[in-house]
Amino acid sequence: MTAGPLGDFLHARRARLRPSDVGLADVGPRRRVAGLRREELAHLAGVSVSYYTRLEQGLSRGASAEVLDAIARALQLDAHERAHLDRLADAARRTPQPRRPRPEKLADETRDLLRAVDSVPALVLGRRTDVLAWNTLGHALLAGHLDLAQRPNLSRMLFLDPHCRELYADWKRKARAVVGNLRITVGKHPDDPLLAELIGELTMKSPEFVSLWRDHRVGPCDADSYELRHPVVGSVRVTQQTLSVARSPEQVLIVCTTPAGSASEEALTLLRQVSAPEPVRTAAAAATGSASVRPYPAAAQDH
Repeated sequence: MTAGPLGDFLHARRARLRPSDVGLADVGPRRRVAGLRREELAHLAGVSVSYYTRLEQGLSRGASAEVLDAIARALQLDAHERAHLDRLADAARRTPQPRRPRPEKLADETRDLLRAVDSVPALVLGRRTDVLAWNTLGHALLAGHLDLAQRPNLSRMLFLDPHCRELYADWKRKARAVVGNLRITVGKHPDDPLLAELIGELTMKSPEFVSLWRDHRVGPCDADSYELRHPVVGSVRVTQQTLSVARSPEQVLIVCTTPAGSASEEALTLLRQVSAPEPVRTAAAAATGSASVRPYPAAAQDH
């Protein structure tokens, strides 16, 4: 029997803690394990070593809320990690029943919401980070090398699409955030075969994903700022904010904002002209007398 997601998570979090983090003496270079030993963690949590060992090895599936609280305190889990631990423990108690989920669809109200925020780059993602819809500016900012009608998976793009890797100035930070959010999603939906297929594909094709996934860090993609190196308008710093969709709780609206009057706001204004339909783009160029308004580089569309 394998340790399973719960055991893997406990082991990964235990390996992160050093004895000095919890007030224990560090014996130095002779210490054989990275992080705390099982017996040290069990002592801190107030449970027997044999019980904790069975839990980490996937041999015990019925940990009580009190035991999980004690282990969470011993592991110094934050709120997101604590919630993730509860989900993994709950899933370990149940018999998996994989079933093909229904296709994710965009509600009319969500489509209206996306149209209402047309002045900023925006897109709607499903639970597996599939693009369900995006406005013209959102597409131009994040995936202008793809056809507007395409509905890619953003996690797959981030790790496997060369354009996306070049887009983020700090690609590693963005990758960590996406993997941390995927960990949360897998904890919520352990029996989703399509989600498992996505994780499997990324594991097979991306060594960077494997390294980040093995770390078991969890964290929601709620709001963060990123510098984008856009091939058309240059450097753009945007804050990507994730908003829940009331009618579709497993879908989120991502909006990208910039400070008022900033160079990044001006860059998005230029990008809006570039991504507009040809008649509108021509009119905008004539009105401003700008020769710098140009379409997305054709070479980028070969990726």
